Amino acid sequence: MQANKRLLVVDDDKQIRELLAFDIASSGYTVDTALDGQEGLKKALENNYDLILLDVMMPKMNGYDVCKNIRIAKPDIPILMLTAKGAIEDKTEGFDCGADDYLIKPFEIQEVLLRIRALLRRTNTNTKQNTKEVLRAGDIEILPDSLEALIVDKKVKLTPTEFEILYCLMQHINSPVTLATLLDEVWGYGSDEDVRMVRVHVGGLRQKIETNTREPKYLHTVVNVGYKLTPFGSLDE
Repeated sequence: MQANKRLLVVDDDKQIRELLAFDIASSGYTVDTALDGQEGLKKALENNYDLILLDVMMPKMNGYDVCKNIRIAKPDIPILMLTAKGAIEDKTEGFDCGADDYLIKPFEIQEVLLRIRALLRRTNTNTKQNTKEVLRAGDIEILPDSLEALIVDKKVKLTPTEFEILYCLMQHINSPVTLATLLDEVWGYGSDEDVRMVRVHVGGLRQKIETNTREPKYLHTVVNVGYKLTPFGSLDE
């Protein structure tokens, strides 16, 4: 049983909302629900949740705006978007708003539960005081307590997912890290479809730590492999 884990399901589709609530509660979680974006945001801000499942297309306030507002007030809470909008542009918008993961309707409940467990496991690891150390190399320093990175003299706030990606890359300085490794270490699962999710999150991270994303100094794409971090600046290859 998932003791003391409280989740919020926000979806205007009554059937989906009630089925999700039933199946998630049957797996041992405490579940609250909200029937539109406005109610979902109110509940998210007024209560302490371990994870939020959030639809995109809803009356009163769409999921993107809900996600943005939650991120401002509670930057560390994991958000899993559940939506019929599956184009890469929609996923990118969701991740840009601060979503940690994205599932396209229709979905299998076992897949939802897998994503929930992975996100909660990652969050639990992050909240343990000594599991993430301050790492410093070259121009880059990461600060686990505040989910921030210090790039030379510039401090940038990272989402939990961006922080985990940067932390993983910092463990392998100047060496290629495969997409499969990132999926395993950051999300705890992987599939060909999820490769695009990694790329979108890496793109968001690159926007924050690079001054010129077209000619990155630190975060490099290794074609057909994954990514490489060079915290001392670009290496001649």
